[in-house]
Amino acid sequence: MIAILDYGLGNAQAFNDIYHRLGVPARLARSAADLEGATHVVLPGVGAFDWAMARLRASGLVEALDQAVLGRRLPVLGICVGMQILANRSDEGTSAGLGWITGEVRKFPLTSSPGSSRLPHMGWNDVQPSPGHPLFAGMEGSPRFYFLHSYFFLPASPESVASTTDYHGPFASTVSREHIHGVQFHPEKSHEWGVRLLKNFADIQACCVHA
Repeated sequence: MIAILDYGLGNAQAFNDIYHRLGVPARLARSAADLEGATHVVLPGVGAFDWAMARLRASGLVEALDQAVLGRRLPVLGICVGMQILANRSDEGTSAGLGWITGEVRKFPLTSSPGSSRLPHMGWNDVQPSPGHPLFAGMEGSPRFYFLHSYFFLPASPESVASTTDYHGPFASTVSREHIHGVQFHPEKSHEWGVRLLKNFADIQACCVHA
């Protein structure tokens, strides 16, 4: 059972609909009770880092999430700002993140040079996965995903980088530590690549996580 956190940020229903079309059991989780019996957790998010953390705390789900992810070691997939709040902190605000993957969130450098990349990073871009990572199983070459963000996750350890994308130079578009994963892009808006990634996440077993 995929528990999709619905705490007022991110289109949780879109993920629920995709999983139902795939025939994968899923439900929206708005309380600690909704996490009972879950095998996986999807943590969507849009907007600002501090606002996401404030909404998550207001939902009363943080303690239950810690128990599910750190205690029961359920696979978790953070998406967009849901990925960023896996970090310790962000340049975007002052709130502490969940700290599940050591690192911080930085803003892309502003530039006005002709022909240079601008903010936000919006639209389709290539993703270069780390070889053999289960989130990208069955994706040949460079899969393309939809992005919309001005901040990026900088993990403390290069081993936590599971894919890179080029925008102002390479950045971590996927982070991964054992059973904890995060993607900066929006799989729910990325057509067949996004659907495949969400199916791959559902297929990850708690006993067979990628280190």
